[in-house]
Amino acid sequence: MTSGHAFTNVDGLLVLLGWMAIGAILLTRPRGEPGPEKRRDRLSIVGMLTQGLGFGIAWGFRPSLVSRPWTASPAAIARTGAVVLLLAASLWLMRAAVRTLGRQWSLTARVLETHRLVMEGPYRCVRHPIYTAMLGMLLATGVAMTGLVRIAVAVVVYVIGTRLRTGVEEKLLRESFGAGYDAYARRVGALIPRLSSGWR
Repeated sequence: MTSGHAFTNVDGLLVLLGWMAIGAILLTRPRGEPGPEKRRDRLSIVGMLTQGLGFGIAWGFRPSLVSRPWTASPAAIARTGAVVLLLAASLWLMRAAVRTLGRQWSLTARVLETHRLVMEGPYRCVRHPIYTAMLGMLLATGVAMTGLVRIAVAVVVYVIGTRLRTGVEEKLLRESFGAGYDAYARRVGALIPRLSSGWR
């Protein structure tokens, strides 16, 4: 076995561990808040499926994590460093967002009578920090598993899906919180701090 194959899977296994951590965060989150719904919109499922396609592209449709042997070259070290940084930032942001949102988190877009507009924690910087964290996970997955062209395509597909989901979610939020949400959207970017406030 060559030294390259001795370290095969390093980036892929890091990504796999990262996704396991994301699963743990979501599985241990507070249960959804019960109560009468003001409105739920299942159109966001279309966006969710489109996001999933983006992740499929990032994985490169590979049947195995044995996708790229690791050697102690500058390029491999830089790639692994990028994967580690993206995973760490994404996991931190996901955990912070889920904890801040608490029982208001829902897989599909919905607003309950008891919901409040969350603007603290990571929501002070971006309106959709969970989607930002998932974008970071997509980039980490792409860097570890595929090439630049596929990463670019995956990001485009993911952003299209995210735009579908946020469009539905923000429509519900505007209907519920009116001018308060409009002011928040003008002040805070959608996915990137201060740079995407026009995405409404």
